[in-house]
Amino acid sequence: MDVAARECRLGAVTLHTIGAGTGPLAVLLHGITANAYVFLPLMQILADRFHVVSVDMRGHGRSSKPTAGYDATDYADDIEALIRHLGVGPALLIGHALGARDAFVAGARDKGLVTGVVGIDFTPFIEPAVFEALGRRIGGGNRLFVDVAEIEQALAERYPMMPAEAIRRRARYGYIRADGGWRPLAALDAMLQTASGMRESFEAAFVSLKVPTLLIRGADSKFVSPDVWARTQALRPDMRMVELPDADHYAAEEIPGPIAREIVTFWQRDVRPAPPA
Repeated sequence: MDVAARECRLGAVTLHTIGAGTGPLAVLLHGITANAYVFLPLMQILADRFHVVSVDMRGHGRSSKPTAGYDATDYADDIEALIRHLGVGPALLIGHALGARDAFVAGARDKGLVTGVVGIDFTPFIEPAVFEALGRRIGGGNRLFVDVAEIEQALAERYPMMPAEAIRRRARYGYIRADGGWRPLAALDAMLQTASGMRESFEAAFVSLKVPTLLIRGADSKFVSPDVWARTQALRPDMRMVELPDADHYAAEEIPGPIAREIVTFWQRDVRPAPPA
């Protein structure tokens, strides 16, 4: 798969993106502390049907890291600006965790820029203990590593169900040489602000979503508990909801094949506009 990197200047923020394939626009939005490259296997599958653009969101990866502006509205503003900048929308938004939250909020604005939303392992009802654990992981992971092998060991311990190649991908694309070792590309202050913003309710936006929406949960997820999943089904029984085995919170990296199949089925059945008569 040929992947084209592109720096997209969106006013005060520049977003690093990678793109592949041709067809309808699909924008991939990663989780907190991650980056565009974690989706490479998923991109490879989807590029047969979509023009797939994966984004380093603000504060992450190789994108701008402003000192402030990490609420859901800020991320949703970036998504809208990116779709307009690319000039090939509207877009199917595919987001994991943080990226799912941002996709829900952007999709709820109903500006004709979003054709559908796929949210992977995130809903409005995440328990406080999950966010507390997330804050500890962010703090523990923001340190100087001696070498890439130490990074990979730490990531393997943090993500026990993640394949070795996904661990290597995170180590390769998520860190930079600094201070005689390696540090995360994601800016610590940006991550702390983002994690705080993720606690804020977006239930109103979720309820008001009118575009077709698919929710995916890893069956072993500790992030979206069975109770949270059931509450979400009760809130929006009209949404398509799928649980997939052999995956936890990081399903998009653990089982990209089944995730891609669900996305394609959703696109064909619920999103793709009917051809003119």
